[in-house]
Amino acid sequence: WGLFLGDVCGKGAAAAVMTSDARYTVRAAAVYASGPSAVLADLNTVLVDRYRMHDPRFCTVVFGMLTPDASPGSFRVTLASGGHPPALLLRADGSADYVHIPGGQLIGLLPRAHIASAVVRLDPGDTLVLYTDGLTEARTAPGADERFGEQALLDFARRLGPVIAAEAVAAVRDLLDTLGTGVEDDTAVLAVHAPRRSVGS
Repeated sequence: WGLFLGDVCGKGAAAAVMTSDARYTVRAAAVYASGPSAVLADLNTVLVDRYRMHDPRFCTVVFGMLTPDASPGSFRVTLASGGHPPALLLRADGSADYVHIPGGQLIGLLPRAHIASAVVRLDPGDTLVLYTDGLTEARTAPGADERFGEQALLDFARRLGPVIAAEAVAAVRDLLDTLGTGVEDDTAVLAVHAPRRSVGS
């Protein structure tokens, strides 16, 4: 299974076209590429070739692949990032932390972007949350200088406790509602959950 979340620079029709190009390219590359890093490298090549000369554009992207782990009910998640915010891992025991993927460069900006990757295990009851930076860069109040930020998001996640994917997305949506017009950029959220094993299975 694959996970894909991206955030393109700019707004309007041009941004929508680039988003469509990115989705199509990732979907095609995922069929034959050797892993998430290779998928994003292919995406970078396509976007640089298409946009660099006449309309330079870039995006942040995270792409992941889930494969069953040796431990029953668990999954191995390989994530590759091109300048994207770190994923949040909410554990079944109620703890939460970031999955840092340091060093990944923006996609579409340089001919040979460095693609960073990380591997994490998703155990039964765990939830992985991906999001765009419209969440962490939201202002805490209209006109305020202070941004919501990564630490506040992590504190928020740790208060949630163990949640399934739908509950995580709903909680983030409620959080965005509390920030109101402080949210100045489009925000997307994607979550995946490893179900708890039923008793006796």
